[in-house]
Amino acid sequence: MRIESILSKNIDAMGDKAAYDAACKRLLANKVILAWIMKECLEEYRNCNIQEIVSRYIDGEPDIGQVPVNVDERLSGEQIRNVSVEDASVYEGTVTYDIRFCAEAPGTENRIQLIINIEAQNDFYPGYPIIKRGIYYCSRMISSQYGTEFTSSHYENIKKVYSIWICMNPPQYRENTITEYYIAEKNLVGNVKEKIENYDLLTAIMICLGTTDDNSSGILKLLEVLLSTEREVEEKKKILQEDFAIEMTKTLESEVSTMCNLSKGVEEKGIEKGILFSIKSLMETMGWSAEQAMGGLKIPESERDKYITELKNEKL
Repeated sequence: MRIESILSKNIDAMGDKAAYDAACKRLLANKVILAWIMKECLEEYRNCNIQEIVSRYIDGEPDIGQVPVNVDERLSGEQIRNVSVEDASVYEGTVTYDIRFCAEAPGTENRIQLIINIEAQNDFYPGYPIIKRGIYYCSRMISSQYGTEFTSSHYENIKKVYSIWICMNPPQYRENTITEYYIAEKNLVGNVKEKIENYDLLTAIMICLGTTDDNSSGILKLLEVLLSTEREVEEKKKILQEDFAIEMTKTLESEVSTMCNLSKGVEEKGIEKGILFSIKSLMETMGWSAEQAMGGLKIPESERDKYITELKNEKL
């Protein structure tokens, strides 16, 4: 009975987190948001306006979700290059992309296309350097092009890839920074110049958010406002409309509202878990009753029944 209770709670918590993550991905996958990211972070689009990027350069609809693609068992005619958000390999495991889409590079005669991946990252220290994961994602997006973008030895058809990481809780020294990691040419002996398109094939970008104010601008402010767990819906809508000229369509407005509601729910559950832990700690270390522990923590009378119920469920 106790095991079932704990399992049920874990499933509920995972469900809330999964819903929040899904809402975050849907929000970031709006073309106008992608266009802002592309304009301010990718050199190919810095001279374009937002509407131009939305209407001319983003190819089709961005892909979000769990679409599996087995790169080791690729079958002719069964894959479309911009529909896979997972690369599955029997040798390398499964890589899941939050958002992935194709875009055309402006000002190119031969319709050069890029493959762009956007990742929302809440934990900056997951046990490994995030930038290494970003470079790995770039590498996988290049290697997975075999059989769709190029075959045999036609490496000239490899598309450039970007992996852009939006870090919501970076360390203080990285707050409000955007950093690019890419392949560059360096002459060790002699002086030669290779065409840049022959080696400039992958770039990882780290967007590290922080606190912004009324004087802030650009993509850092846009993403901070969009993903904030503290700003209210109406405040977000106002800033998006007035500062970034983003039309609040019914879809976008709904997604902003959903994101706010879910973020508050996740935050509240986190606070509740912390309070419950404190109650149990006082009961164990001080030998207090639940009522005494809640009194010591100054928990309002109106909220105490909720924690009593949680404590009873844990003992079942």
